[in-house]
Amino acid sequence: LAFRDLDADDFRHPLDRQNTLILSAIPGLNQIGKALLGTVAEQVLLLENIGTSVLVSKNQIPQLHELMAEAATVLNIEPPDFYLRQSPVPNAYTLAISGKKPFVVVHTSLVELLSRKELQAVLAHELGHLKCDHGIWLTYANILTLGAYTLPGLGSIIAQRLEEQLFRWLRAAELTCDRAALLVARDPKVVISVLMKLAGGCPSVADQLNVDAFLEQARSYDRASSSLVGWYMRNAQTRQLSHPLPVLRAREIDRWSRSEEYKSLLKRLNTVDS
Repeated sequence: LAFRDLDADDFRHPLDRQNTLILSAIPGLNQIGKALLGTVAEQVLLLENIGTSVLVSKNQIPQLHELMAEAATVLNIEPPDFYLRQSPVPNAYTLAISGKKPFVVVHTSLVELLSRKELQAVLAHELGHLKCDHGIWLTYANILTLGAYTLPGLGSIIAQRLEEQLFRWLRAAELTCDRAALLVARDPKVVISVLMKLAGGCPSVADQLNVDAFLEQARSYDRASSSLVGWYMRNAQTRQLSHPLPVLRAREIDRWSRSEEYKSLLKRLNTVDS
């Protein structure tokens, strides 16, 4: 299956649109980033992530390769390079460096934590970043979250001045890419299960986790933060985060799965040749 003539704006979250416009209005941001990433990213990110990972392909972990290829077909996008990296921290991220083929890195602990469908939803989420051309700003934010901003020069230019705005944009972009995950999974419980497991899951209790209970937890968070003090604490809690809180992401994707916008997109699914 693939979505006919799927455009990024067909599923882009409104907050993503809004914060992208704000970033676009910052003079020289794109030029500064390209200049910095041309030297920093090649030396730090390419060597660190690619040099210590396994490149997934038809001949190397073919089942994971198939999951990526299927998700890319559904979203009408060219599959990026896909690396599996040994790490006890469940994570996945995308880097798109100017002039280089974008690549996705998935940690081994995430593969252990998730089911096959859930892992494909994660890959679709990462493909959503590429489909939406999050590109250079996504790489900025990933450098910050991976700790590379401590390098001389990069920290003073980007981290101190742009970190808060970049993280605000990234939180909005994550909501968009959760929608991309849903377009591939076509089951909101799969996407919400990923978020639940990232919040507090492990293989030994995976069969006891309850998506409906997690959604009720999300609703209770909304109720607890509905007062003026709660609103202030909620904003203080999330301001320095690179991702929205898992319960808020679960609530957002549950709402979107019930929307006419999502149902209309599903009608554009077509069968394609393998």
